[in-house]
Amino acid sequence: MTNDLTSESVQTALKNAAVCVMLLPRFLLAAVMLWLLDFLCIRRKVLTKMRESDLSSPDDPPLCVSDSNKMFTLESLRAVWYGHKLDFFKTARLGGAAPNTEVVPLDSASRRGAQRILDYARGRRPLILNFGSSFQRVARQYADIADSLLVYIEEAHPSDGWVSSDAPYQIPRHRCLEDRLRAAELMNREAQGSAVVVDTMENSSNSAYGAYFERLYILKDEKVVYQGGRGPEGYRVSELRDWLERYRSDLEASNAETVVHV
Repeated sequence: MTNDLTSESVQTALKNAAVCVMLLPRFLLAAVMLWLLDFLCIRRKVLTKMRESDLSSPDDPPLCVSDSNKMFTLESLRAVWYGHKLDFFKTARLGGAAPNTEVVPLDSASRRGAQRILDYARGRRPLILNFGSSFQRVARQYADIADSLLVYIEEAHPSDGWVSSDAPYQIPRHRCLEDRLRAAELMNREAQGSAVVVDTMENSSNSAYGAYFERLYILKDEKVVYQGGRGPEGYRVSELRDWLERYRSDLEASNAETVVHV
């Protein structure tokens, strides 16, 4: 029994060491970028370039970093490392099965019995999974062909962690589910057109989808059919809109073909 435990501990240690080796180059690159962005002249130039780049779109939330924000701190490095680990270990993969993790609805009357992400999918309609800012305009525009679910996860910039003066609200780390539900009510006010739920305190959805800091997905037929990049720079509402436009076109073409055959 002791030998089995020792062998398991060694395997776990080797696995963690291998993960660290694989993630270290990306983490160090991100750390250097954060350090450079603390030089205001570099920060302003980088942000200007990003806003002027071809990748920018009116649909995408602007990347705002005020001069007062410190980028290279112990808390920021912890957050970046945590985000890289979640992304590496996530089980959601493009084309693969959609993790059906547990979520908690805001409405107390709906909390009888566990609810899961795929419970919000209706038939064969795509389900937009939004781990991030509310995007009610897109949700309303495509409500005829897709449903949307906003999943509120742990705070990326808590007031007692990696603080950001650009955050619309100063929210401390969630110590219990009630804290998370109260904070999610702020999102609910802005998320008209989307159902709003919160992740469990075990962060099961965040872990399964690698959602930290923010991320977009589309699920259909219990599969991941669109997987956005990691936020903030990879959080592209414009990419999501492009997918939905293609889906609408395919749907209309399919319906027209059915009418012709009839």
